[in-house]
Amino acid sequence: MDGLLWEDVEDLFDAEVMGALPDVGVPDTSARDWQSLLDLVVERGWRHRYSEDSVVTAPPSAEAVLSRLAGSGRPELRVWPTDDVLAIFRFMSPEEIDFDVDLRELRGQERLDVFCDFLCAIGRRLGKPVLMGSEGGVDYDHPALGFDVTADRVVRMASRDPQR
Repeated sequence: MDGLLWEDVEDLFDAEVMGALPDVGVPDTSARDWQSLLDLVVERGWRHRYSEDSVVTAPPSAEAVLSRLAGSGRPELRVWPTDDVLAIFRFMSPEEIDFDVDLRELRGQERLDVFCDFLCAIGRRLGKPVLMGSEGGVDYDHPALGFDVTADRVVRMASRDPQR
């Protein structure tokens, strides 16, 4: 795999720097992109669970979830690309696909590869960048790393700390 090496990005997976739950997002999306994501989850056979206000139900269409956001509970889609890596998608807006990952689950080369494969699958399906930033919101102008559509892979985007 022509991917990132753990040694080259380990600092970006430090909970003291990024927060334990860094945000990942796809900017400039639509209900169609959300539906593509839902379809991808099913096609890949990733274990998943959809809930609203902690009540587990079958995932509705993206259009149905997004059309009732203002009056509905907190819709959430939990996706496990592997048994020990979880991504939590929150349907906040059609214009952005937003999800969290837990850095404690992403330690070492093997888990990094799983995470990168997951970002690549989403980015390729949507034809859009998938960007990770620190906990509290992705700064799309200054992400730490992400799927680069042109390079067709996940790349480091943050400069290295000169102190390291």
